Amino acid sequence: MSTPLVELDGDEMTRIIWAWIKELLLEPFVQLETVYFDLGLAERERTGDAVTKEAAAAIKRYGVGVKCATITPNAERMAEYGLSALYPSPNGTIRAELDGTVFRAPITCAGITPYIPSWTKPITIARHAFGDIYKGTELLLDDALAGAKVELVATAAGVAGGEQRLLIRDFGAEESDTSTGIVQGIFNTDASIASFARACMTYALDTRQDLWFGAKDTISKTYDRRFRDIFEQVFEADYRGRFEQAGITYFYTLIDDIVARVVRSEGGFIWACRNYDGDVMSDMVATAFGSLAMMTSVLVSPQGAYEYEAAHGTVQRHFYRHMKGEATSTNSVATIFAWTGALRKRGELDQLPRLCDFADLLEAATIATIEAGIMTGDLYALSHLEHKRQVDTRTFLEEVATQLF
Repeated sequence: MSTPLVELDGDEMTRIIWAWIKELLLEPFVQLETVYFDLGLAERERTGDAVTKEAAAAIKRYGVGVKCATITPNAERMAEYGLSALYPSPNGTIRAELDGTVFRAPITCAGITPYIPSWTKPITIARHAFGDIYKGTELLLDDALAGAKVELVATAAGVAGGEQRLLIRDFGAEESDTSTGIVQGIFNTDASIASFARACMTYALDTRQDLWFGAKDTISKTYDRRFRDIFEQVFEADYRGRFEQAGITYFYTLIDDIVARVVRSEGGFIWACRNYDGDVMSDMVATAFGSLAMMTSVLVSPQGAYEYEAAHGTVQRHFYRHMKGEATSTNSVATIFAWTGALRKRGELDQLPRLCDFADLLEAATIATIEAGIMTGDLYALSHLEHKRQVDTRTFLEEVATQLF
């Protein structure tokens, strides 16, 4: 390697798997060079979460990062880890810093049939990775604020600027039992939406797949409508001719209609989703294809930085069992593919074909292990192979390693 990867370590069972992958599958074969950041919850607490922004800046600087799954703390986690604050999602912070688009696609292999039989081709989820509820502001109107009038206020820049106020709800204008509640404010930017549109359309051209996009502009006549309009403007200005030449299409309809069409489809397209929709639908697509741990995920910034990660969480339940000394059978495939994706991109950018070849070989070895009937518990329950064997977490990685020799 001539340029290091930015390595972002994580939490719980995936942190254990992360170390084992490096020990068994990477360091024996690759002269691994990384710039290391610990995004485990303890280090985020120690640094006041500054380490997350430092890691994002490093990805911008070096161009390629690879990330382990991390905990996004809630009230229970705050107590468990003795946190001084409810730190935001590291993924959300990094996505906001890079202003990128997340592309997620299922990892398929023989012996595992999707829950939706018509899905014979992978479905790629393109998730807008900026703004919306992930950078939103929330307010609890408890007894101290009971009956408050809540407004959306926009104050123009400059001394002579005007002000616009829109009523969200007057909690004091209704009966007393409706005087408390919750409020949320979200935002996005025209520039980020346009970058999202271009990323999706460029990816569609690169992969020669149709692009579908859905929102709810019949209800959200300003917010969602803005997404629809910007997508159409970008498409008409820069992509229509190239799509026609490539024999692919761009298609917009309401998000609920998109969901119905996806379920009835055969797959083989890119489904562009707003941030929250992409968060939910990527898990749905991954599960329907077999397992949440069988999903690739890459964040692509408009400036050409890449961050590869597993699409699933930290596997908390297995971690607690592991800490008790009990065997686990945790699927590591998505984490392996995060590393291979990052190594391949590093090889492409630095013109290191042997590094790209190794990434291809490691992916092939992983799939070959599963197709030989050696798999973790989640896949064992799904596989219809006649001769299959469930193995524990580390044994699976050791079996993959044997395929590389």
